[in-house]
Amino acid sequence: MTNLGTALITGASTGIGAIYADRLAARGYDLILVARNKDKLQQLASAISDKTGRAVEVLAADLGNAADLLSVEKVLREDASITALVNNAGIGTHTKLLDSDVDRMEVMVRLNVTALMRLTYAAVPGFVARGGGLVINIASIVAIAPEQLNGVYGGTKAFVQAFTTSLNRELAGQGIRAQSVLPGATRTDFWALGGLPIEHLPSEIVMQAEDMVDAALAGLDQGETSTIPALKDVALWNDYEAARRALGPHLSATHPAPRFGLKA
Repeated sequence: MTNLGTALITGASTGIGAIYADRLAARGYDLILVARNKDKLQQLASAISDKTGRAVEVLAADLGNAADLLSVEKVLREDASITALVNNAGIGTHTKLLDSDVDRMEVMVRLNVTALMRLTYAAVPGFVARGGGLVINIASIVAIAPEQLNGVYGGTKAFVQAFTTSLNRELAGQGIRAQSVLPGATRTDFWALGGLPIEHLPSEIVMQAEDMVDAALAGLDQGETSTIPALKDVALWNDYEAARRALGPHLSATHPAPRFGLKA
C-alpha cells in the first residue's frame, strides 16, 4: 500500500472535511480526524478504515476552545508521521455586517483565523525539518469578493488567502506545498447553520461537495497554489494575480503620488 504519511483534517466529521478524509485515505494517507462530535468521527473513521485499510485516529476537539486547540497543536508538533494538514474547520454567516452579533463575529474570527493560524504554526516547522509537507487551507470565493457575503466572514477568508500566499513565498524550495481552496456555494450544512438554507440559492451556482473536493485535489495535482473549483477559465485568475503583482512596485514611495496635487 502507498504510504504518504498521516493527514490531520479539521472539521472532519461531516461535509467537506469528511470528503477530504475519504479522498486522502484513498490516496495513501493515514488520518487523524478532528471535530467536536466524537460519535460522528468514530463512525467516519470506521467506515474509512474498513474501505481503505488505512489507520484512522479521532481527536474530539472544539477549536474555538483554547485548551482543545492547544491539544491539537501538541499533536501536530510531536507526531512526526504527520505530512499533511487540512485546515477545513470554520463557520460563516450570510447576515449583513451591521445586523450581526459582534460576539458571534469574534467567535468566527477565533475559529476561521486564529485556530487555522496556530495549527499551521504548529505543523510547518516539523514539515520544514523533515523536508516536506502539505498544507491545504479552505478559504472561499469571498476572500476575493467580500461584498458578496458578511464582511467579517469575507475578512477571515481573505486572511486565509493572504496567509497561504505568504506561506508559499516563504517556504519555496523547502519541500512544503500550501494550497488555498476558494469554493463558491457548496452543498453542505454550512448554509443552514449560517441561517440560509441552500435551497434558497439558485441551483445553477451550487456545487456538490464531492465535486468541489475532487476539483480542489485535481488543482493540487496540477500545481495550483490557489484553486477556485468553479472557475472555467484559469486565465482570468492568472490575469488577476498578474495585476496584483504589478501593483507591487507602486505601493510605497517617499512622496504622495502626483495625482493628489500636493506640493512636495
